Amino acid sequence: MAQKKGQTGNPNGRPKGTPNKVTSDLREFVDELLHSNKRQIINDMKRLEPQQRVAIFEKLLSYSLPKKQSISIEAQIAAEYAALENLVDKLPEEAVSAISEKIIKLSEMNKEKDYE
Repeated sequence: MAQKKGQTGNPNGRPKGTPNKVTSDLREFVDELLHSNKRQIINDMKRLEPQQRVAIFEKLLSYSLPKKQSISIEAQIAAEYAALENLVDKLPEEAVSAISEKIIKLSEMNKEKDYE
């Protein structure tokens, strides 16, 4: 029977997000190639026209800066609730009770303002 997406027959397999060996080796090779040729790359860049230099900088930035990803409001709220839940699980019970009471009071105050 076929397995569901994301499942594997090997529960001890490579963790999700871990690059495979070929990807790791290739990245290591490219890093070493760039580091060992820094001076040559800088000299080559200096000989380029300004527009070409800017275009290359722009392309290289995508490898050093993380790309922003859009996130839906629902996903953002879910992430905030998960973070809050994690925080509440680590707090002492007295702190959780005090925070809960404060939230209830604020909620009641907002309801009273809505009726006015």
